Amino acid sequence: MIIIRKPGSKDREIVKDKEYKMRNRRGGKPSNLTTNWWIFDLGFSNFKDNTNYTSAAAQGYAPGSNKSWFELKDGKSRNVNVWFFMQRLNVIKHVVNLKYGLGIELNNYRYEQPIRYQKNTIAMVDPPRVMMDATAGRSYEKNKLAADYLTVPMMVNFNFTPNRKKGFGISGGISAGYLYSARNKTKTSDEGKKKSKDDFELEKWKLAYIAELALGPVRFYGSYAMKGMYERGLDMTPYNFGFRFSNW
Repeated sequence: MIIIRKPGSKDREIVKDKEYKMRNRRGGKPSNLTTNWWIFDLGFSNFKDNTNYTSAAAQGYAPGSNKSWFELKDGKSRNVNVWFFMQRLNVIKHVVNLKYGLGIELNNYRYEQPIRYQKNTIAMVDPPRVMMDATAGRSYEKNKLAADYLTVPMMVNFNFTPNRKKGFGISGGISAGYLYSARNKTKTSDEGKKKSKDDFELEKWKLAYIAELALGPVRFYGSYAMKGMYERGLDMTPYNFGFRFSNW
């Protein structure tokens, strides 16, 4: 029931069983530039190991090493990314967009073997950086290498449902990351928790191919580095994959 009062009149007109629709003056048209704050990724870190362990370079970096030294506990080698923001810029009818942002990538590589990374504390060219811990009676509960990057992603986004907040689409591009922190964390039966902070001659810059898949409310991400993560000795190409928690 709707009551209508005419201007300047005390009379009221009652209209029943009428349906009225209010139009959205904005028409629901998406904005040409949208910003998404605080996106979180949760997934797994791993690497493709192409190291020639018989080479002088590999043995100089990790004396006595072989492929088994760097085997990972896959389920515990995790990747967490925190994106401060991402923006999507319309290019063609909100279907083709440019997507970019800024955030941090946190990579954790959990090792099966009791290897230890060494700080460069001596005046020596290309010193050994990884050693196998053969201490009698010592057992390891945790042993991981953490490598954290400040990263800028840049992608071309194809949004197949531009008028839906959580639609379907795919994105692909590249990212550039700068290594701002690296550390080897261990937890053993006799020493407890220990942390060794150094760059361990990891590459300072990480360039990677990146992709994102949106399937309604579910989103996936992945990245694959363009080159190995070490400056010398080891040839390991890192990659990540997992779930993305985002508003679009």
